[in-house]
Amino acid sequence: MCGVFVACGLCGLLRADGPAAKSDAVELKLDLPKPLFAGTPKNLPPGTTVEKPTGKPRPPLMVPKGTELLSLKKPVKMSDDNPVVGKPEMITDGMKEGTDGNWVELGAGLQWVQIDLQRPCEIYAIVLWHYHAEARVYRDVVVQVSDDPDFIENVRTVFNNDQDNSAGLGVGKDNEYFEMAEGKLVEVKGLKARYVRCYSKGSTSDAQNHYIEVEVHGKVPK
Repeated sequence: MCGVFVACGLCGLLRADGPAAKSDAVELKLDLPKPLFAGTPKNLPPGTTVEKPTGKPRPPLMVPKGTELLSLKKPVKMSDDNPVVGKPEMITDGMKEGTDGNWVELGAGLQWVQIDLQRPCEIYAIVLWHYHAEARVYRDVVVQVSDDPDFIENVRTVFNNDQDNSAGLGVGKDNEYFEMAEGKLVEVKGLKARYVRCYSKGSTSDAQNHYIEVEVHGKVPK
């Protein structure tokens, strides 16, 4: 048997063949915040498609060697010009703790935050932290990338758990999930884009939208 393997995009396990079997593939290392509650949620919220937590660490994601954090201190634009709490720059300031004062709170309804990487980059992973002081579930989480700051042309959706298209961005096939300290890791597989936009539409706790941090990991083309 060939000794070359690749990380499966769905489960993180290693399997043979595929483009990621290159020898320069490495595990994506993330600096995770401290958990604010112990254990895993036992009761799934009614009316959700939430993934049941395993209680185990997330399987590793393999990415090309040289992948780095691209989003730190990058400019952020938001759909809510007057957030209830916080400032846009907090979303890329590197502070991922779930304690008071570390999140931005946008109003009710469909809202988004957008990161400008300032040049087209190869994106391999996007990690979201909405609010992890409790295991709530955010609704209509959609993540898109584009080279267009207005997200009209060349928009590519990399995650969408809006299964009834209530956000008007298309029917999603991804599951909802509990907010945890490890964040939600979205594999992007090297799509090239300058802008990353993340949508949400309230949560199982309230109608507001929260963001602690959004990380974009990838490579700057040479």
